[in-house]
Amino acid sequence: MPRKSTSARTFKSDREGADWYATPEGRRQTEREFSRALRAGTLSRSSGLSAAKTDPKTLAQLMDRAKEIATRAISIRIPIADLERAERIAGETGVGYQTVLKRAIREGLKKTG
Repeated sequence: MPRKSTSARTFKSDREGADWYATPEGRRQTEREFSRALRAGTLSRSSGLSAAKTDPKTLAQLMDRAKEIATRAISIRIPIADLERAERIAGETGVGYQTVLKRAIREGLKKTG
C-alpha cells in the first residue's frame, strides 16, 4: 500500500497552522514526523519560539493526560478460559477482545486504588 505524502503544508498564517496542528490529524502528522526523524537519526533540538513558560501545574496535567492516551505494546499470559470469556463478551458488545481486556484491567486498577 503506498504511503501518503507527508510534504510540508503551507498555511496562510501562523494561527491557521497552529489550529491545524491542534487537530487530531495535525497531532498524528507531528507524531509521524517525530518518529521518522527519530528512526532516521535526524532528530535535533530546535531553538523554538520565544514563549512564556508554562505553569508547572498545567504541564503536569498535560503529562498526565498524555499518559492516559498513550499506549505501549506488552505481552501478557492469561488463562485460556479468561481469553475465551473476553472474546465472548466482545462478541456480545461489538468491540474487540483486547478492548474488553483493557477495560477489565482499568476497572480492576481503579478498585485497588
